[in-house]
Amino acid sequence: MRNRMKKAGTQGAWKVMAAVCLAVFILIPERSGEIMAYTGAGLGQFIWNLVPVFLCVGLMDVWIEKDRMIKIMGEKSGPSGMGISLLLGMLTAVPVYALLPIAGLLLKKGGRISNVLIFLCSSVSIRIPLLFFEMSALGIRFASCRFVLNLTVVFAISFLVERLLSECDRQDIYRRNQVNGE
Repeated sequence: MRNRMKKAGTQGAWKVMAAVCLAVFILIPERSGEIMAYTGAGLGQFIWNLVPVFLCVGLMDVWIEKDRMIKIMGEKSGPSGMGISLLLGMLTAVPVYALLPIAGLLLKKGGRISNVLIFLCSSVSIRIPLLFFEMSALGIRFASCRFVLNLTVVFAISFLVERLLSECDRQDIYRRNQVNGE
């Protein structure tokens, strides 16, 4: 049932995109070439970013054993798991949409939900390249203040979300990230 829903959703998305393209050609024919070129460039950038991420996720899936991931970032990983999640998130330099396959892999391999959320939130808000830019452009005081505030919020969000999830919700999240009944 779920596969049919996914397929219908994908077909629906293609139909919507085709309708939008048709509308652009009809309503704004003089700008349609420029709009389609911009759309194609965006699609190319999307693929350029996503292919290496999928390659790395595939390699991580094969190379990193589930038991090892559970030890590093699982339920009983404690502060070291949080620190690794934070460091991994701060080191990323990919768009947000490319982080989701990584998060799915971490869940599949048994990563704690709060650690995966720490990874995602820190990837979005406290990347190291962004911190260096802020220090040079806005000053170290501003960058330090924002870093401490974001760090506090990242941990608060991750623990609050994990705490609000019922055991049934947690099991559902892990079940949805399993492949081929692993």
